[in-house]
Amino acid sequence: MTMTDETSVSPAVSAGPEPPARPAPVPSPRDDPAPQPLSPPPAWLQRWEIAAVLLVSLGASALYALLSFIGSLTAKQSLSHQTATLNGSLAPGRPLLDLFSQLLNITLSLAPVFLVFYLLARAGERPSSIGADAREPGRDLARGAVLAAVIGGSGLGLYLIAFHSGVELNVVAENLPDIWWRIPVLLLSALQNAISEEVIMIGYLLSRLDRLGVRPGRAIVLSAVIRGSYHLYQGAGAFLGNAVMGLIFGYLYRRWGRVMPLIIAHFLIDAVTFVGYALLAGHVSWLPKP
Repeated sequence: MTMTDETSVSPAVSAGPEPPARPAPVPSPRDDPAPQPLSPPPAWLQRWEIAAVLLVSLGASALYALLSFIGSLTAKQSLSHQTATLNGSLAPGRPLLDLFSQLLNITLSLAPVFLVFYLLARAGERPSSIGADAREPGRDLARGAVLAAVIGGSGLGLYLIAFHSGVELNVVAENLPDIWWRIPVLLLSALQNAISEEVIMIGYLLSRLDRLGVRPGRAIVLSAVIRGSYHLYQGAGAFLGNAVMGLIFGYLYRRWGRVMPLIIAHFLIDAVTFVGYALLAGHVSWLPKP
């Protein structure tokens, strides 16, 4: 009997079901590549951006101020017999509601500043590109304090001359209830004014006009005119004084490349004005009564 060699093949040993594939690890934010700045948009789109930022911030205030000034000029009373209140009660007779209304108003008024920082980030720029940082605290504070002393004193003198000449309204710097949160709210209001105006009208606007190729001198004048315009509700003297302030601030920004000294100076000017008025109005003869 012939034997046939057969190759014995052992059956494969089953290892059981394969484990499911693990999902790929999700990269953490730290592993993400740094965002790349977008390419500069065309000039017409940059103009639209500037117009949009201004229309949701100080440009809109300028339009309302112009309308208010026209109303004051056409009123039966002379300008010196009319008042413009800078910080008034938002809920008279209800102090707690008034406080929260004041805080909400201050917070929302800073929204355009966040928009500006977002637009800077999209262009690959940081707040430090306009000098809105704390890299030079001592120098910024010294420059801001000197600037506030010079401009604040000159501005007060100009206001008093304009008021007694009949071309300025009686500016009531504050008309808040005499309560514990009065001074803190006035200081916060001064800070909000300083941040909004200097970041938008100086840091943002001048940097964007530079991109459009606008001459530095013309850009400063445009910024100064807009600054004066949104103070028109206080009268012609306020327009002139703030426009001059805008020219000085614009020139110094070109030299220093920083808005922080300007923010500090503006805050000190407004803080002294608001708090000083709260403490002195009705107690000194040279300050118009509310």
